[in-house]
Amino acid sequence: MSSMPEMNPSLRERLISQPDVILEDQDLMRALISANERAMGGNIVDLRGIAMDRLEARLDRLEDTHRAVIAAAYENLAGTNQVHRAVLRMLDPVEFEGFLHDLGTEVAHILRVDSIRLVLETARKENDPAINRLGDVLSLAEPGFIARYLTDGRNAPPRQVTLRQIHEGERRVYGADCEFIRSEACLLLDFGEGRLPGMLVMGAEDPHQFTPQQGTDLLAFFAGVFERAMRRWLS
Repeated sequence: MSSMPEMNPSLRERLISQPDVILEDQDLMRALISANERAMGGNIVDLRGIAMDRLEARLDRLEDTHRAVIAAAYENLAGTNQVHRAVLRMLDPVEFEGFLHDLGTEVAHILRVDSIRLVLETARKENDPAINRLGDVLSLAEPGFIARYLTDGRNAPPRQVTLRQIHEGERRVYGADCEFIRSEACLLLDFGEGRLPGMLVMGAEDPHQFTPQQGTDLLAFFAGVFERAMRRWLS
């Protein structure tokens, strides 16, 4: 014959006085439910046990969703702070060359991208020494280039922010760094009436840093600030 093991009296009294200790311990509750199912045998349909399993699965899903929402909120807050720091740094320089130099160095570092390039459309062909000095940040292109680049040649209006994965960067945009670029964020810039458009391109070696599924609100805000800063320099 077998006898049931006796529970320690002090432990029994503690559990009776503090039942929440059991209810709040998921592993202990699972063990109790499993023991109850074994005691009932395999020929009895335990509707309450089935309901408990479903409730437990729903609770697990809710906890996973809760963690995902919190993680997304922290990520969004970190991204907001990142963009704010980049905007403040971008507004510091008092000369245009310093403005573009910081764009390709300090601002790129804050935004954690491998390359930032400003593409300007122009109909002029002359070789300007000042532009040559900014060749690591500034790229010039013929009118219409930006719309074709953003739409991949499709007959569709370009979006203000385009996020995409690419096999290799465009040399006319990235220069010698083009072969390392695997994803990019392209910001369409409006410099005002009577001026050709521009484009700010952020390139990353990580193919998953910029994807079409990501939100674009922060980058649209950054593009708006950059447009206004450029209008000041262009005027």
